[in-house]
Amino acid sequence: MRGDRDGTAGFLMARQRRGVFDVDEDRALAELEQAWADGGYHGFSAEGSTWCAVSSAGEVLTGDTPDALTKRIRAHWQAMQ
Repeated sequence: MRGDRDGTAGFLMARQRRGVFDVDEDRALAELEQAWADGGYHGFSAEGSTWCAVSSAGEVLTGDTPDALTKRIRAHWQAMQ
């Protein structure tokens, strides 16, 4: 079965195809956490089209996509340096 390596096996087994712009939220949140936890960011979540992270100072950073949130975190992190 094709799809096991890229996280689409569940979609293929259910005979559904993932849309080109659909995001695997669990995978994206895990990647964000792995990339930014050591930088002091935690509490990653996604609700609807809002992606969030909490800084070590308690500031809530948001974006409408995982990439937008990453850009916001990167800008915040650079401003703190």
